[in-house]
Amino acid sequence: MRSYRSLFATPEFTPFLLGFAAFAAARTIGGLALGTLVFRATGSPLLAAVSMFGPQLAQLLGAAFLLSAADRLPPRAILSSLALTFAAGTAVLALPGLPVWAVFAVVLLQGLVASLGGGVRGGLLNEILSKDGYVLGRSVYNMLWGLTQVTGFATGGALLALLSPRTCLLLAAALYALSALVTRIGLTARPPRASGRPSVSATWRTNAMLWSSRHRRLTYLGLWVPNGLVVGSDSLYVSYAPEAAGMLYACGALGMFLGDMAVGRLVPPAVRPRLATPLRLLLAAPYLFFVLQPGVALSAVAVTVASVGFAASLVLQERLISLTPDALTGQALGLHATGMTALQGIGAVLAGTMAQLTSPATAMTLMAAGSVAVTLTLAVLGRQGQDDGPTPLPVSATTATRSTARRSLP
Repeated sequence: MRSYRSLFATPEFTPFLLGFAAFAAARTIGGLALGTLVFRATGSPLLAAVSMFGPQLAQLLGAAFLLSAADRLPPRAILSSLALTFAAGTAVLALPGLPVWAVFAVVLLQGLVASLGGGVRGGLLNEILSKDGYVLGRSVYNMLWGLTQVTGFATGGALLALLSPRTCLLLAAALYALSALVTRIGLTARPPRASGRPSVSATWRTNAMLWSSRHRRLTYLGLWVPNGLVVGSDSLYVSYAPEAAGMLYACGALGMFLGDMAVGRLVPPAVRPRLATPLRLLLAAPYLFFVLQPGVALSAVAVTVASVGFAASLVLQERLISLTPDALTGQALGLHATGMTALQGIGAVLAGTMAQLTSPATAMTLMAAGSVAVTLTLAVLGRQGQDDGPTPLPVSATTATRSTARRSLP
């Protein structure tokens, strides 16, 4: 599948995107409002960064205990319930006089339930589209996320100039509720991809199987660590340039959109695997210039260029799917999503701590340098193991799950 027309002609793809768009808009507007609220109340770059990216750190616990549900529960029900849970939690965050400890308690709970979202959406997209349409469909999904961030952060910044952060949080709660409605109406009720009840033991067994292959381990680390360190730099926009943070986040989303469009639509499939390392280096390198403390205009250019490198995730997700049995796609992609977001949360904590001890610009530079070092190390390890064949999952892992047929394109 190489055309957008055939992609959007696929049943359920459009409502799938619309439900995600409402959810993504709520996250951008609500995240910026919450970070601003916490920064105004505490004056702490660390607490502001953690309030925005803390739910992602909490997803690590969800990946350890809940992730088997991504393949063992109906996807439409999970996505609808997830959106409603976020709507309720965001409405609680808007309550006047809510203490900071209560804010972070809600953030933790949201992160726990959000751990299912990436795997469920990834597995569902893999069912909606044919095998050869996943990369193009995922690129459109990522592009939509980028566009939603551009408009969401820009709109959120404008709204915060006119309204209070708590009012913006209520608007985000309404968008989460809209996402639940669109998902419930627009998607077909599908059975789970795998048999059996979700459990902690099933989550641990499958995660261990997925992690047992050197090729999958290196792929997961490439998806998680360089990205997470750079997002740590991103988490400091509010403290680096308080009045222009919304614009910087929007510029980052624009760069991500351009990168996903180029890699998903224009780059031939044979060329994509070669771009994983160059794109991850591009993701971090422009942040090295923040040691010079550039002004807002130059910072916006650097952020836009760097964010093109987020398209490396498309290349690495394609590699991950090729190494994973169909019946475990949801948990494999869920492990990717939760690991990536957890590393982003850790990156935010590290960057915020460094900013407390030094300055936001210094912390952003150090996080970028770490990302470059990890990318180069993984590239060397990948070359050392390139002659080894991929390690298949044990037979029991594939026979214990009920295979499901993907819908063919019309």
